[in-house]
Amino acid sequence: MPMTITEKILARHAGLESVAPGDLVEARVDLAFAHDFTAPIAIQVFRQIGAPKVFDRRRVALVADHFVPNKDIASAEQAKLMREFAREQDLELYYEVGEAGIGHVLLPEQGLVVPGQLVIGADSHTCAYGALGAFSTGVGSTDFAAVMATGETWLRVPPTIRVEFTGTLRPLVGGKDLILRLIGEIGVEGALYAALEFCGDVVGKLSMPHRFAMANMAIEAGAKNGIIAPDETTKAYVKGRARWEPLWLASDAGAKYEKVITIDATDLEPQVAFPPSPANVRPVSEAKGIALDQVFIGSCTNGWLEDLRDAAKILKGRKKAKGLRLIVIPASPTILKDATREGLVETFLEAGAVVGPPCCGPCLGGHMGILASGERALATTNRNFVGRMGHPKSEVYLCNPSVAAASAVLGRIGSPEEL
Repeated sequence: MPMTITEKILARHAGLESVAPGDLVEARVDLAFAHDFTAPIAIQVFRQIGAPKVFDRRRVALVADHFVPNKDIASAEQAKLMREFAREQDLELYYEVGEAGIGHVLLPEQGLVVPGQLVIGADSHTCAYGALGAFSTGVGSTDFAAVMATGETWLRVPPTIRVEFTGTLRPLVGGKDLILRLIGEIGVEGALYAALEFCGDVVGKLSMPHRFAMANMAIEAGAKNGIIAPDETTKAYVKGRARWEPLWLASDAGAKYEKVITIDATDLEPQVAFPPSPANVRPVSEAKGIALDQVFIGSCTNGWLEDLRDAAKILKGRKKAKGLRLIVIPASPTILKDATREGLVETFLEAGAVVGPPCCGPCLGGHMGILASGERALATTNRNFVGRMGHPKSEVYLCNPSVAAASAVLGRIGSPEEL
């Protein structure tokens, strides 16, 4: 029976020859991930169900990334609870401030996610790992506690929507713009509980950071997971860092899809998502002139080294607009080191930016860049719902790193071409 890549991964992890959309399966988990915001509740439930030990101390990853360095007593207590649990369980994959970055960037970077895996995370953007050809999805903290205890989870096999991107990309247009374009077309519920399988010549030419951005934001269309079949680019990324043996899978020629969406990206401009939804998307040419109080470059979507390079190219020799706050947060310590070595950090500082330690920062309204009432921010993050980055009467617009950097100089949303 022909299957999609998502169906193949679920079938293998459920010990079945084949699965079909709608099937309920019990599947073995390769890696379980939580952070300082979701792990504390999961740990409490873990103790309530009487589990003595996690299913595998080598396959439960806990990363302090949301409210670190701790912003207040409550966040310090959460981090402490997670730290003590990791010590008690002797977890190999516990990452503390200084060695931790944003989990969705850190785990692939450390070779902990490889093609063909089934990864469960207590965070909605766990779907980012699908860029490597893994099945990865987010669950609630209670479900995550059961995963930690048993190493298994139950899933309903999702139908797959195949999204083919054709044509040739214009300069300064990338994965963030492709996924925003798709969400703008199908809406935040357009792929509800479906697998979004990204393919086509355009996707095949994308680097890994651009692919991660696309898979990361599959959840913004309501998808269960986003996935890209591994190719030579994937193999090059995994080589030398994979801690487990990859499984190279692809969809069969006769696989059934719920629907096929084709998007010609040839004339695609950089995209901007207006508040209050990632689906409220317009080309940057229709967004010019919107004054800004803050620009944030970072997050699990666009805090990769390549993203920082793109921003630095625009900011080199320029200054941010007077009265505007520019915040740059590399997504991991390795990225911060490389950005420092390449002179990117100096470029940001010379431009008037503040560079923060690797963490989620203001993306979720956590800290290090909260918005006040009436303020407007442009961010390279993945979500812009009401109150996402602070006051419910603030506004958040989403874009790629090049547009963010150019807008920081202009003091308003604008295109790099204007500079």
